[in-house]
Amino acid sequence: MTVHPIHGPNRFKLGIFAANADGGLTVTKVPERWPAAWEGVVAAARIADRAGIEFFLPIARWKGFEGETNSRQYSYETFTFAAALSGVTERIGLFSTVHVPMVHPLFAAKALATVDQASNGRAGLNIVAGWNPDEFAMFGLERVEAPYDQASEWIEIISRLYAQTAPFDHEGTYYTMRNAVTLPKPVAGKRPPVLNAAFSPPGRAFAAQNADFLFTTFKSIAAGKTTIEDMAARSADTGRQVGVYTTTHVVCRPTRAEAEAYYHHYAVTMADTAALDYMMGKQSANASNHDPETYQLHRKWFAGGAGTFPLIGTPQDIAEQMVEMSRAGFAGTTVSFVNFAQELPYFCDTVLPLLVKAGLRT
Repeated sequence: MTVHPIHGPNRFKLGIFAANADGGLTVTKVPERWPAAWEGVVAAARIADRAGIEFFLPIARWKGFEGETNSRQYSYETFTFAAALSGVTERIGLFSTVHVPMVHPLFAAKALATVDQASNGRAGLNIVAGWNPDEFAMFGLERVEAPYDQASEWIEIISRLYAQTAPFDHEGTYYTMRNAVTLPKPVAGKRPPVLNAAFSPPGRAFAAQNADFLFTTFKSIAAGKTTIEDMAARSADTGRQVGVYTTTHVVCRPTRAEAEAYYHHYAVTMADTAALDYMMGKQSANASNHDPETYQLHRKWFAGGAGTFPLIGTPQDIAEQMVEMSRAGFAGTTVSFVNFAQELPYFCDTVLPLLVKAGLRT
């Protein structure tokens, strides 16, 4: 593969998000909630692959959200997840999500290159700083005061490992290395595409310096446009071009009433309230993933899709909102579902043709 799918020709690109964890992005007790059984993951990946969706993006979780479901406790580690999917897919990009403090850059460089070789150039890296103190405690770590300073040194080391053939020493603030070297290199001989999942100004500054795309949330498409303009200015200052992706949760049904009824059912009536309280409490206290207003006004969004933007309605409704996102300047979005294997076929069969008709995809 010469061009990574995330750099492909479609104006508005799509990714499947969080299929590596039970519940996906939802915090719900409905019986059809995503179990993340391996055969279902493979089925979903193959559906997305055949449909031409650009990438598969996992979340990185080490601890569940307690409550009745303990959602996300059952989750696949993301480098091995991507490597395993490389053998059962043909075209789709396969990202790995990494909490910088938990993974040494030398290990990450070799693991990422392994995925890239196994997939013939389809690997990608999603960098996150981490936000849950309970997960840090599992590793015997505490959050650093300047997580994006650590992330900058981390990705600098990985880039250098790929660029150089001779061993080198590194003496930094967070890492000390002697005679560091790695083989194999990625297929293209350089670092695979990098997403940075961030919302805060420090996260945007890091993305402008180090990432190919910022992966961020918004409370409205209009508010998201402000983030795009901010990233354009930051990218201009660094002399780089950094695109912006957002993330959504989807309920797509033949009628809007049916979609809205199901959304209320799984995200309100059947929400795992104890798990939801844990997740929202920890995130609002320790993360900068969302606008503060989102936490205050949109509890349903967190049960429905971890605070991501809801796309609820008919195929036409969803396609129209994606067109609006594209007009605002977003390079694309991820989508998640209550049950990926059950809901992806209808989404691909009905929404994707509308995006082709709108000129966003080929």
